[in-house]
Amino acid sequence: MTSNVMTLPRTTVPTGLLSWIMTVDHKRIGILYIVTAVAFFIVGGIEALIIRTQLAVPGNTLVDPETYNQIFTMHGTTMVFLAVMPLNSGFGNFIVPLMLGARDMAFPRLNALGYWLFFFGGILLYSSFFLGGAPNAGWFGYAPLSERPFNASSGIDFWILSLQLLGISSIVGGLNFIVTILNMRAPGMTINRLPLFVWGTLVTSLLAVFAIPSVSVALFLLLFDRNFGTSFYLPSAQGDPLLWQHLFWFFGHPEVYIMIMPPFGIVSEVLATYSRKPIFGYAAMAFAFAGISFVSFTVWAHHMFATGISPAADAIFAGMSFIVAVPTGIKIFNWLGTIWKGSLHLTTAFLFAAGFIGQFTIGGLGGVMLATVPVDWQITDTYFVVGHFHYTLFAGAVLGLFAGAYHWFPKITGGFLNERLGQAHFWLTMFGMTAVFLTMHYVGVLGMPRRIYTFAGDQGWDLWNMIETIGAFTVALGVLILVINIVISLRQKATATNDPWDGQTLEWATSSPPPVYNFAAMVPVNSPRPFWDAKYGAHSEFASNPKRIDLSGDGKARVHLPNPSIWPALLALGLAVLAIGFIFGPTTLTADSSLLQVILGWTIAPLGLITFLAGILGWLAQPAS
Repeated sequence: MTSNVMTLPRTTVPTGLLSWIMTVDHKRIGILYIVTAVAFFIVGGIEALIIRTQLAVPGNTLVDPETYNQIFTMHGTTMVFLAVMPLNSGFGNFIVPLMLGARDMAFPRLNALGYWLFFFGGILLYSSFFLGGAPNAGWFGYAPLSERPFNASSGIDFWILSLQLLGISSIVGGLNFIVTILNMRAPGMTINRLPLFVWGTLVTSLLAVFAIPSVSVALFLLLFDRNFGTSFYLPSAQGDPLLWQHLFWFFGHPEVYIMIMPPFGIVSEVLATYSRKPIFGYAAMAFAFAGISFVSFTVWAHHMFATGISPAADAIFAGMSFIVAVPTGIKIFNWLGTIWKGSLHLTTAFLFAAGFIGQFTIGGLGGVMLATVPVDWQITDTYFVVGHFHYTLFAGAVLGLFAGAYHWFPKITGGFLNERLGQAHFWLTMFGMTAVFLTMHYVGVLGMPRRIYTFAGDQGWDLWNMIETIGAFTVALGVLILVINIVISLRQKATATNDPWDGQTLEWATSSPPPVYNFAAMVPVNSPRPFWDAKYGAHSEFASNPKRIDLSGDGKARVHLPNPSIWPALLALGLAVLAIGFIFGPTTLTADSSLLQVILGWTIAPLGLITFLAGILGWLAQPAS
């Protein structure tokens, strides 16, 4: 075991709430991501319950059509951009540097900026509810329905600008992960020895960097159409609505893998740990991560089979969509191979990971059906599609994230989640998901269109919609149990050891929770599971007593770390205020505007610009360390 502790003096750090606002510690930023994303996940879940309650019975009047459209749009946008993606970032921020044997992310202040752009981007989006109405064109924002002649609400402008902030957050976060993974690995940790969760994060980061600019361009063109008289998407002025779909889905399909790749990695780590085996077919799994990422950029137009693109294009994109099943099948086969004849420990984390395999397979099979062009023509824009993508993203990504929550909770907090409550959460989730999402496939085949706010009682959909609503509330009950479990666990004394699950990767070699500097020393890395080798390998100096391994230095090592900084938060706040100033600036004022509206119209944008510039200048003036 080699030591690389520096004995430089510590920098004075703020305390209390200010310490969280100014933090550049990857672990604290990871916690901020997770807590904020969980809050948005709950809000998005409440929106889903409103949608399902509205559709529980025919002719329901719980909400009017406009309110339904707003809630429907905010639910999709929230779950994609404000819940699943930042939850992946949260686990990645906390765990990836620990798995690499690194002290922090490559660019700590840029890491903080990524979080604050996400936070204020979410606040900007939800402020639309109180500033004229939320966006109402669906999370896909199809033009020309989102153009000003057909949608004068400022909610679409809020949606555009908040997604731009969230996109910048994802790009800077992705670049940070890429540099960290490529440049800050422990000695001996070559690319072919990366833990699979790190592989998933690396591939996700590459996808984000190359895919998000496409939707950013699409959003800028829509913003120009709505506010500066251009006509990129307006057919009446020689614009092309299909341009929006091409730009959006060139991002939108890789986005599915941006959300699912880190959970793929989580499931791989969890199954290997609780099966007491190395992952089956490590090299094939790593190549499958890379293969999916490449193919995901070649299938975007399978979302557009019904738009009238050419038969040749239909055939090409259908064929590429079938090819996606190959690397996915490799993963499923290898997960089953990992479990096969393993010494299984049926913890809640393992159950969620195992449940993920079955549920995600169902979602994948639905994707193969939708890739068949004649079938797609029959069931596109029905609830079959809604059931399919919820099976891949909720029964896929969210189940993987639940597995990660139970698996890494002791490492993050020093305490344990209650296993009885955890298993209640698991079974309620599995039953509820099956009731709501599998039933959606059936009611879609019966012809129920998506995006409708009510339906007549003579369609044969009544029973199935009631079952879906019961299933949705069952899932919500499971999430409530998880929240209660977290609260109870956080109130109890921390009792977790460094390595409560007999883990395989380096995060289990330091204390729970880790010290601010992560590691005081490092074990040799000779495989994708270096900590297992250190404990039980043939040449391990700790083979006689694996519990002796503790790389934390008892939390007393004096290591110089990057300075805390207020400037990332201030910079992100300035951009959010500037966005509001753009929406409600002087150009929106009329003769009927109130004095308050006039004052706000002339002050919001300058305040945002001043705050933004102060953030940049302060950032440049502050030493990095």
